[in-house]
Amino acid sequence: MLTPNIDLNEKTILVTGAAGFIGAELVGELLRTVEGVSVVGLDNMNDYYDVSIKEYRLGKIRDLAAQRKGCSWRFIRGSIADKGLIERLFAEHSFDVVVNLAAQAGVRYSITNPDAYIESNIIGFYNILEACRNHPVAHLIYASSSSVYGSNKKVPYSTDDKVDNPVSLYAATKKSNELLAHAYSKLYDIPTTGLRFFTVYGPAGRPDMAYFGFTNKLRKGETIQIFNYGNCKRDFTYVDDIVEGVKRVMTNAPEKQTGEDGLPVPPYRIYNIGNSSPENLLDFVDILQQELIRAEVLPESYDFDAHKVLVPMQPGDVPVTYADTTALERDFGFRPATPLREGLRRFAQWYKEFYQ
Repeated sequence: MLTPNIDLNEKTILVTGAAGFIGAELVGELLRTVEGVSVVGLDNMNDYYDVSIKEYRLGKIRDLAAQRKGCSWRFIRGSIADKGLIERLFAEHSFDVVVNLAAQAGVRYSITNPDAYIESNIIGFYNILEACRNHPVAHLIYASSSSVYGSNKKVPYSTDDKVDNPVSLYAATKKSNELLAHAYSKLYDIPTTGLRFFTVYGPAGRPDMAYFGFTNKLRKGETIQIFNYGNCKRDFTYVDDIVEGVKRVMTNAPEKQTGEDGLPVPPYRIYNIGNSSPENLLDFVDILQQELIRAEVLPESYDFDAHKVLVPMQPGDVPVTYADTTALERDFGFRPATPLREGLRRFAQWYKEFYQ
């Protein structure tokens, strides 16, 4: 295991995408568990999905921050694509650690709205890298995605695998983030760690994700589509496990070293964070419907067979995602382990409360 080389206590941390699903959970975890931490959150609050969920997450953070003496929380509404704003924030706060979770997410949306991905995921990430160059930080952590593996036939997916065949623009932008981070690590000795997340789910999640979208449609009596005729497998990873992984990685920046050529060896790492236990989509839907009935989101007599249809694979999708988390376990002694039923039960309970 690696020995932590960054103490997060009393540090100033930037979390971009702070009103997002993972971002808000991470901010909450930092405020709960890190003494004297100052967290600055940035989010553009776009309407890619229901903004009321983002407002709900920010409300939870505000309540938590008010209870935590010695800690501070500041939220800025703005975009990482705004170079002037990013420069001002870095100059003002002298961040110790930066966690870049801001991104335009979603595979299918990237097919019809490519501009949003170039603006946020390419230009925005470049702005973050430039700011880290001009205002050195101890560690930059950024969100990549399991989507970078594309149509990789070898499973489980290892960070040693080649990832040169993206099947969506979203995946291409995430691979670009990894390449840009490597170049900046090499050129400017910036410690960077990329995290490839695998199908994150949980309470207050993203409505464009399958489990949330299915629930919305079933509640309205609409039909859900199950792609690839149900023969998809996804490595569903509960959000608390993702946040625990991010937090552990934050405390351990890649060491700066000089190579034989006298130039920096890039202080650069990549990890998978996934459950390492892919679930068949039909089994997943079966567990979801059981938990929705248990939480009284749906009536016990609900006819699921009448509300689901098997359809072909969608463009940009892949049949399976499966994380090899060996490196994460080796370096941090951690692997996600929340069972799917437990995670979906917590989601169903939250859904009942939020929408009642």
